[in-house]
Amino acid sequence: MSGGRVVSTFTGEEFAADVLLRGDTISGVLPPGAPGAALEHVDATGLLVVPGFVDAHMHIESSFLTPRTFAALTLARGTTTVLADPHEIVNVAGARAMRWMIEAGRGTPQTQLWGVPSCVPALEGLEHAGASLSADDIAELLRLPGVVALGEVMDYRAVVADDPRMRGIVAAARAQGVILDGHCPNLSGAELSAYMATGVDSDHTKNRTEVVLEKARMGMLMMLQEKCLLPETIEALLALPQLPPLCLVTDDLAADHILGAGHLDHIARVAVRAGLPAAAALRALTWTPAQRLRLHDRGVIAPGKRADLVLLRGELADFDPAVVFAGGREVARDGAATYEAATYEAEAYEKGAYETGAYEAATRKAEAYEAGADKADTEAAEADGGRPAADTPDPLADTVTVEPQTPDGFRWRVELPDGTHRFRAMRVNSRDTYTEAAEVELPVRDGEVAWEGRTALVRVRNRYGRSGTVFAPLLGRTLTPGAVATTYAHDSHNLLTIGTSRSAMAA
Repeated sequence: MSGGRVVSTFTGEEFAADVLLRGDTISGVLPPGAPGAALEHVDATGLLVVPGFVDAHMHIESSFLTPRTFAALTLARGTTTVLADPHEIVNVAGARAMRWMIEAGRGTPQTQLWGVPSCVPALEGLEHAGASLSADDIAELLRLPGVVALGEVMDYRAVVADDPRMRGIVAAARAQGVILDGHCPNLSGAELSAYMATGVDSDHTKNRTEVVLEKARMGMLMMLQEKCLLPETIEALLALPQLPPLCLVTDDLAADHILGAGHLDHIARVAVRAGLPAAAALRALTWTPAQRLRLHDRGVIAPGKRADLVLLRGELADFDPAVVFAGGREVARDGAATYEAATYEAEAYEKGAYETGAYEAATRKAEAYEAGADKADTEAAEADGGRPAADTPDPLADTVTVEPQTPDGFRWRVELPDGTHRFRAMRVNSRDTYTEAAEVELPVRDGEVAWEGRTALVRVRNRYGRSGTVFAPLLGRTLTPGAVATTYAHDSHNLLTIGTSRSAMAA
């Protein structure tokens, strides 16, 4: 690979060099034109050579893509390694969904490592999810291949209170020596110390600037997603005597956002616009997250390291991937994947990566139905080639059990006398996902809140066959008449409906 300029994630320097690859490994970084026979030549003239990007905190299912499709889309953006926490899908479909995701991620050139969701349900007693994982369940899942972490410990209040359930979950993870990822927005002081004393030592949530500094000072690894990259936060970090280790992460990005704006490359550009030097942003995309994931074979362009490489156009601050290599092979060019998926899938089979056949069987089933096959044809397709068929139901099917929606279902009934009453409300903003508690006065007539014409309403309906339904006024945005409904609703993913009238919400 000649003609390019290597960017050192150790020193921040750019220097002209030839990069030699042998198999999946960098075998040399030499002055331009140094002697050396090569079977293949890559012209990197005018391009910067940087390590592949590493995302140390994200959820693949939040992209609305399967792991294989996610890999193809994000490799084209330079992301060669991810630590995926299937927190969302496991809250819906339980441990079997995690096994499905792991298997579905094999057979791609992207390194997909996994964290076991620590909080299923996310906050016990607050909302019903589709599954529940005990400490024993989590201990079993931690032994699956490719699992390296306990996913974000988001019930931080239970951790600080030394709740027996969360204490057991964290202890199970510590016993297996895995990474312990955190989630503790604006936790500080004695409570932060209590949380970190359990071994949880990272945070990817949005914090006040002074809390970001406090956490970094305490040795907590700060993972900055887009909403965390505020100019005042970056300025405060740069004003420290030494810039602490940082990771840039995506957390939750949908497929249309990735396609239109980018993945980690987009987060890096946001960080630079917020004031982070481009070299520091690159280190936060490569070396630091690789160390976090204990992947000491990547994150720097150096002999002996894994040949995950991104060739960037323009200046470093542009973070504009032109060509991407994973394991020494070209996998993307000009924003599109170039690899043959079948090649990597075949290699995965040869290595024995597919253990249960669940993903493959489900994929063949979907393909058969899409081709117009009837049930008998589909069953035959499952058994084709002597490969294992799925003996259990598709873990991702039939997870929404809700009665037909009618306007009466959006009547907000309360046990209050007629008159005007003050209700707790949720206030949102147009910038990010941060919400605040608020209050609003609404009239009550005959045991029903007369909210229409006065506020937008949020209704959450349990999707798992339970009877639970809750309502809350929604403030902070002026909504035009209408409604929207979705089961993409963190973290239990119940049926969430927002609307300005009952008729629109039931439509």
